[in-house]
Amino acid sequence: MLAKALDNYLNDLTRNQGRSERTVEAYRRDLTPWVQFLQEQHKAMPSAPPNDSLFLRVYLRERSESGVSNRSLARFLSALSSFQKYLSPKNKYQQYLFKIPKMKYRADIPRFISQKEAVALFEHRNARDDKQSYPYHRDFLMVSLLYVTGIRREELARINLSDIDHRRGLISVLGKGNKVRQVPLGEKTHEDLQRYLKHRAEFASAKGSSSPALFLNRSGGPLSVRSINRLVKKYAHSEGLDFTPHTLRHSFATHLLENGADLMLIKEILGHSSLSTTQKYTHVTAETMKKTYRAAHPRSGSTK
Repeated sequence: MLAKALDNYLNDLTRNQGRSERTVEAYRRDLTPWVQFLQEQHKAMPSAPPNDSLFLRVYLRERSESGVSNRSLARFLSALSSFQKYLSPKNKYQQYLFKIPKMKYRADIPRFISQKEAVALFEHRNARDDKQSYPYHRDFLMVSLLYVTGIRREELARINLSDIDHRRGLISVLGKGNKVRQVPLGEKTHEDLQRYLKHRAEFASAKGSSSPALFLNRSGGPLSVRSINRLVKKYAHSEGLDFTPHTLRHSFATHLLENGADLMLIKEILGHSSLSTTQKYTHVTAETMKKTYRAAHPRSGSTK
C-alpha cells in the first residue's frame, strides 16, 4: 500500500508541483528504503501499531551505524515530512504517519574559488591545444556564464537562443518550480557570448543542426546536464583548478557579497525562494575574514 502511495507522490511532485527530475529522483532514493524497511517491520510485528515510533528510531540508528551522515539523515526526514503531508488528507494512511524528530547537523561551508583565481580563469592561459575549435569556445562560455550569472547547471542546459535578450544584456532562466527569472550578463561576458555565437553558427551548419539550445554536443544536439558537469570539471583541470558548476555558483555569490552587494539582490539572481538559503554565504565570508586575520595580524595567535 505504501509503495503505491510513494509512486503516486513522486508522480505528483512532477505533474503538480513542477519539481525537476533530479529532485524527484533524490526523493525516491531517500524514501524507497524507508518504505521497504517499514513494510518488513509490519510483517515481522503485525500486532504493533503501523506508526510505532520505534520503527523510525531503529531505522535512523541502522542508517547512522551504516555510515550515513547526519546531514543525509536530516534530508531524509525532510523528505519524509513532505511525503506525510501528501498522505495526511487521506484517511486510509493516517495510521502510517510518524512524529518527525528534529536533527541538527553542521552545515558545510560552500566551496568556492578565490577572486584572483576567477580573474585568471578568463585570460585563456590554459594548456589546451584546441583553442580555435567550437568545443573550446563552448566550454569557455559555459564556465563564464556559470560564474558571471550564478545559474545552476540544469538551468544552463535549458537555455535556448531565444532566451537571450541582446539589447538589454539579459538571459531568461527557467529555475526550480518552473519559475522564470532574468539574470544579467555584463558587457564583457556579452562580448564573449556574441563571439561564441559565430563559432556555434558555423558548427551547427556543419552538423546540419537546427537545435535551439545555446550549447551543443558533438552531434549538434543539446548538451545534457551530465555532460556540462564533466566538461566544466575538465576545463577546471586545464586551468590547474578543481571546481564544478556548483562551485562557480558559490563563487558568484561569495564574490558579490565580499564586494558589498546586497543580500536580497543575490537572493533574486540566484533564484532562492528563501533568504535563509542565501545567508549561508555570510558564513563563507566570515570564515574568509577569520583566515585572513589569523594570517596577517600579529596578535591573532598564529604561529607562522
